[in-house]
Amino acid sequence: MTKRITTVLCLLTALLSFAPLANAKDSFKICWSIYVGWMPWDYGAQKGIVKKWADKYDIDIEVVQINDYVESINQYTAGQYDGCSMTNMDALTIPAAGGVDSTALIVGDFSNGNDGVVLKGKKDLKDIKGQTVNLVELSVSHYLLARGLESVGMTEKDVKVINTSDADMVAAYTTDDVTAVVTWNPLLSEIEAMPNSTKVFDSGKIPGEIIDLLVVNTETLKANPDFGKALVGAWYEIMSTMSADSAAGKAAREFMGKASGTDLAGYEAQLASTKMFYTPAEAVTFTNSAQLKTTMKYVAEFSFKHGLLGEGAPDAGFIGIETPSGVFGSDSNIKLRFDPSYMKMAADGKL
Repeated sequence: MTKRITTVLCLLTALLSFAPLANAKDSFKICWSIYVGWMPWDYGAQKGIVKKWADKYDIDIEVVQINDYVESINQYTAGQYDGCSMTNMDALTIPAAGGVDSTALIVGDFSNGNDGVVLKGKKDLKDIKGQTVNLVELSVSHYLLARGLESVGMTEKDVKVINTSDADMVAAYTTDDVTAVVTWNPLLSEIEAMPNSTKVFDSGKIPGEIIDLLVVNTETLKANPDFGKALVGAWYEIMSTMSADSAAGKAAREFMGKASGTDLAGYEAQLASTKMFYTPAEAVTFTNSAQLKTTMKYVAEFSFKHGLLGEGAPDAGFIGIETPSGVFGSDSNIKLRFDPSYMKMAADGKL
């Protein structure tokens, strides 16, 4: 019996020692969808920058565009992709809530006016009381509305929310029945420009709360650190190019604008209401801030209130969220991690 137990223990030890290698591989796939802060992935793929960095680490990285944003996250959650572009809220409510341990590898930007509340015929957020509000339910627009209402002493009970597809938002607003909407750019700019319309609250009032990320599978990253290094290296090369006040920088921004369905001026207008972290040092500072943990607390509380953390979630802290300033929620159920270590390597010139 003793010998049998010893043999089993030896086998278990051997298996555990090889566990980190279980996901070791040399070919990876990431996906993205159209949004101002994620267009750099298209540029990087088309211009060979991602391939250049993948080659440096002797790996392959395929970059795939998916037209439906939520579907891209669903496919990542299902294991069809090793990484995906998404917001902090969606990272919590879809992959993390689905049990997929995920890491925010790149903190790319935050919405700084790209999301907003528009009223027809009224000029103050307080005038929204009693109105029907059209928005994409349970999205960052819904979160923005909740934070806006909180800022003027109201709650969601003071309004009625109507779920409206982003594809239908502009047309809906042109009807007499729709008097309040919450949406994002470029739809926001189009609606705000219509007669008798006023933007009464936007994401610039809650800076740093709607964050755009590249999220990767934690186990895959741990087993393949070169995957993380290649992605981060490519990203900041793209950032350096597109932020430059040069012909190359203008060409990069123009490329991204056309690829997203607008032009250079339209894309630069969207960039103006986006706080891009063009340097890794900026991103590291933001990620290390204690404010990030507070933001994720807000997001978790909103998500729990709306049943987005899963049927078995007893409270907002059911899913642990790890940040450099500490963990919000359960230490024993961490499923979302903000890890600035790879961005710090870029900042220190160690990639």
